[in-house]
Amino acid sequence: MSMMNNLEKMPDQQELHLEDLKLPQDLKKLTFPQCRRIAKEIRSLMVRVISKNGGHLASNLGAVELTMALHRVFDSPQDKFVWDVGHQCYTHKILTGRIKEFRTIRKENGISGFPKPEESPHDCFISGHSSTSISVACGIAESMRLRHDDHHVIAVIGDGAMTGGLAFEGLNNGGKLKNLIVILNDNNMSISGNVGSVSGYLRSIREKESYVRTKQAVEKVLVNTPHVGMPVAKVLKGTKDGVKNMLVRQATLFEQMGFVYFGPVDGHNQQDLEEVLRTAKRCECPVFIHVKTIKGKGYLPAEKNPSQFHGVSKFDVMTGNPEVAGADCYSAVFGKELARLGKENPRICAITAAMKYGTGLQYFEAEVPDRFYDVGIAEQHAVTFAAGLASTGMIPVFAVYSTFLQRAYDQLVHDIAIGGQHVVLGIDRAGVVGEDGETHQGMFDIPMLTSIPGTTIYAPACYDELKLCMQQAILRDSGLAAVRYPRGDEKKMSFPKDSLNTEYTYTEDEKADILLISYGRVYDAVHRAHCTCASSGYHSSLLKLTKIHPLEQELAELTKRYRKIIFFEESMGNGGIAALFGTMLAENHFGGEYVRVTCEEFLRHASIPTILDKLGLSEHAVCRYIYEYGTKN
Repeated sequence: MSMMNNLEKMPDQQELHLEDLKLPQDLKKLTFPQCRRIAKEIRSLMVRVISKNGGHLASNLGAVELTMALHRVFDSPQDKFVWDVGHQCYTHKILTGRIKEFRTIRKENGISGFPKPEESPHDCFISGHSSTSISVACGIAESMRLRHDDHHVIAVIGDGAMTGGLAFEGLNNGGKLKNLIVILNDNNMSISGNVGSVSGYLRSIREKESYVRTKQAVEKVLVNTPHVGMPVAKVLKGTKDGVKNMLVRQATLFEQMGFVYFGPVDGHNQQDLEEVLRTAKRCECPVFIHVKTIKGKGYLPAEKNPSQFHGVSKFDVMTGNPEVAGADCYSAVFGKELARLGKENPRICAITAAMKYGTGLQYFEAEVPDRFYDVGIAEQHAVTFAAGLASTGMIPVFAVYSTFLQRAYDQLVHDIAIGGQHVVLGIDRAGVVGEDGETHQGMFDIPMLTSIPGTTIYAPACYDELKLCMQQAILRDSGLAAVRYPRGDEKKMSFPKDSLNTEYTYTEDEKADILLISYGRVYDAVHRAHCTCASSGYHSSLLKLTKIHPLEQELAELTKRYRKIIFFEESMGNGGIAALFGTMLAENHFGGEYVRVTCEEFLRHASIPTILDKLGLSEHAVCRYIYEYGTKN
């Protein structure tokens, strides 16, 4: 007897496990009690694996029933699921043939923590940044129309991502696509709590009590809805009472934009979810489904602290406590120093785009709440808002992950740089970030910023230097200034602290004919390699940059006596500091050999030490360069 036949006759009380199923096909044969047991098993699997691998836990725990309902009602990969950000895709990965590989998630050579088409045909589009799903889905839906494909495309977007302007640009153009379904997974959270008018509007819908309460009223609404009519109304006659709370009487913003609106729907009630999805599937018009979920559902520590369990490192499953007690990291040091400066200077303001805890700005909020601004997932608005503050004499500091700063390039140019506004960027997670992979590596901020005239960039190599650079950028610089720093904590330094400054440090070895140049986190690896190789008779001089842009022309004079110069940089090579330094050398007629060790491609997910070693930026890798190019004395 086949597995499918087994499922057709399987009694509800029989034990059933994920491993018994051919996924996603067999999901359609499960009873609702069996679905509840499978959902519980999925949550257990996610908690066990993420407690060891790290990852995005709370948002995925909240989307289990929704994901199961999607796969039971629709036919992936013919029907396309577009996951916004990708923080909700773990159940989708488990249900699409990757249950065995799930234990490798975010590990080197394992599966990605985000949707990735090269992994599976069920992942139709890569994602890692927010608010993109509706626009992507619009494009796919239009392509389906052109190819006479009558399948659906479903965009699943969180309420936090709805604060991004791109989401509304997509909705603005999606109101005419007959095969488009947008699902709002509303858990009243971004990474931190939601802010702003959009959040307030969604809250008002969630809390509204004036629901349509009869099947006849639902039928009447659908009969009078353009492009729907009687066929769907007839279908609803046989539905269960779960459909009665699907429609709010008052027209919503989404209806006014051309969508049929269903909601709010209990996102943890499998039967209600499937009823509304089947209804949406029969509508020959764009549909917007508002689903209410609980972030962290099913794991009590995550339900109590959804922000803490949004993105986690290893933790103890029983207690929810991280394996390593939280010591200071670059983000925390930045936040505490900014709070100190903000208390002393009434002009300093702090801005975050829904990343208060991730960027350490909770310390500023605690000390100076009236000059702290969380603008939601809206990096473009954050930059232009900062420009407006700066135009009146305030000193705004926008703390943002490097990968998310990419979203606001035009605003940096048009709204800050051209007008010479003094705005400071705290660029967190600059450089390699590790297991989050290609969409999150912070490798593009330097090429982006060096292309903007009048921009000053600092790359401190330790906590104390970070504080010095912040004071310089905030209190003494003008125009656009950026201080970039890596993910994680400060390692035990091999270089002396008495050399710290906001410019550069040159350490000359008279026996050396090669010069090693670097900045930021990588400089310590270069310094360690320099010391190790010197003990074997391979000598080198060192140049540590702190203000990495613009380059001081006097640096070219320091280089003239060297036979070989090697620049180690944790950034994309094109447009990076190493490339600009090479141009300066050429303009000053440097006669030796110049080598750049930089990144030249998108970086897949792996641990930070592994990636740095592959790039040639670890101590061991730097030693190889010294032995290859140096001269033993």
